[in-house]
Amino acid sequence: MKAAVLHNFREPFVIEDIEPKGEGERVEVYATGICGRDLVIWKGGFKNLRLPLVLGHEIFGYHNGEPVAVYPNFYCGECKYCKSGKENLCDMARILGEDSSATGGYAEEVIVPERNLIKLPDEEFTKYAAATDPVATAIHSSKLVKVNPDDRVLVTGAGGGVGVHLIQYLKYLGVKDLYGLTSKADKLKQLGVNVISEITREMKFDVIFELVGSPTINDSLRALDKEGRMALIGNVEGTPINIMRPALSIMRQHLIVGSAAYTKKEYEEAIKLIYEGVIKPFYTAFKLEEINEAYKNLLERKIFGRAVLKIR
Repeated sequence: MKAAVLHNFREPFVIEDIEPKGEGERVEVYATGICGRDLVIWKGGFKNLRLPLVLGHEIFGYHNGEPVAVYPNFYCGECKYCKSGKENLCDMARILGEDSSATGGYAEEVIVPERNLIKLPDEEFTKYAAATDPVATAIHSSKLVKVNPDDRVLVTGAGGGVGVHLIQYLKYLGVKDLYGLTSKADKLKQLGVNVISEITREMKFDVIFELVGSPTINDSLRALDKEGRMALIGNVEGTPINIMRPALSIMRQHLIVGSAAYTKKEYEEAIKLIYEGVIKPFYTAFKLEEINEAYKNLLERKIFGRAVLKIR
């Protein structure tokens, strides 16, 4: 089968014929989303990963002729987290495409455990590849910070793949005082959000979803009000986060919580919301052979929403 293989960090993917690796059920891949996590891996931000690798964990296609999604976390099912419905925190968790034991979704086929398969309600694979991971992330992180409709909320990196779908989910929850930090103002305004290009000193928020990480987190913490809650979701550069004024968060009694992906149940809930039209997917599609062009556009921030690889 054809696959896009990463041999060296920060270098182009190579399209090769390979044998798929993995244990379980075979899935014909039709569409795979390119995650911000993938970009951090490409940059070399995950020092424990060993190349070559076939990345890609947002996978949609056919299993035995039926449309399916692949829940991307290989979990043990036996640890205390799995038994309490928190398989995203599994002690033995492995993300598909991040080790050599299983081929990721930048390929024509993957092999995954049967319990990781989720039935899809239709065959519009690209829309699910664009939005399922971001919406599931939105569901999970919103629970962690206990967001409510009366909160004043900021989303950083609001024009990116997670941001544009997170904003829609927050609107779905009834949040009215909603702000998005982005350089893509014109496109984001159509979603009914207050668009800002910088966080000014007079701004104060009850909840901040930090998607960017090191470049924006200190401005975000300065704008987080007393007893404010921050969901730390992403760190796009993969560089260390340095908190410049920790006393500010101490004295304001900030709650800063890491958001670790999502559970299988939340992934299923995201699929339902997309199918029902609650969330509109925003994406640009590329062929598998165009993967390096897709990455170039993402790195140059030319894409609004997600980039999706149409594998077949």
